[in-house]
Amino acid sequence: MDLNADLGEGFGIWRLGDDTALLDLVTSANVACGFHAGDASTMRRVCEAATGRGVAVGAQVGYRDLAGFGRRHIAYAFAELRDEVTYQLGALDAFCRLFRSRVRYLKPHGALYHHAAACDEAQAAALVAAVGEYDDRLPLLCSPGSVLAQLAAGAGLRVVAEGFADRGYLPNGSLVPRTAPGALVTDPEEVAARAVRMATERTVVAVDGSVIPCPVESICLHGDAPGAVRCAELVRAALVDAGVTLTPFA
Repeated sequence: MDLNADLGEGFGIWRLGDDTALLDLVTSANVACGFHAGDASTMRRVCEAATGRGVAVGAQVGYRDLAGFGRRHIAYAFAELRDEVTYQLGALDAFCRLFRSRVRYLKPHGALYHHAAACDEAQAAALVAAVGEYDDRLPLLCSPGSVLAQLAAGAGLRVVAEGFADRGYLPNGSLVPRTAPGALVTDPEEVAARAVRMATERTVVAVDGSVIPCPVESICLHGDAPGAVRCAELVRAALVDAGVTLTPFA
């Protein structure tokens, strides 16, 4: 099982989360590429630290929305979104190459992730087109069975399904909107138990108590959440204790 986290989400003098501590715990790092968060110096720092630890670096691409942290929906023309995703991929890949590595996968962020997963086929297609043109070896990290997953698989790209141990699920398998009760799971021990269940049983308990399928290859933890490092420590320890081998999927 892969354990990923969203990192590099600071900007300028503003730091969000403890990237260094989390890089000691995860196997893959979703690095912000400067549009929803992050900047050139942050990208360089995280790429260098990740490469030195053997952590796979993925491009976490988002809307051009620093003020809203990429969590507000933006209507894009297909070509504009495709090109902005390519721009972000190339920027992060440049920093990876400084340390004899490369971007290993792509994951959309925030509102782009959810709209490409659930309802916006044009935006999902723009993501697929950007990856296919830039490097069709790159896997797409996304929700299993989503619109994005289906389009990517249809284009011959590798799809890696991920689950969210620290987010609530609806009975239909989608995430609880962040504005609704139950969106976040904040108890580190509960997050750890959910991660083990995802890894060993391939299921998750939804907010209504139902058990739903969750066939994933990677488990995500949010680096900006309160107590993210402690939570990641517990999750990693619980997975290892359950006999789960942690390794990058890419």
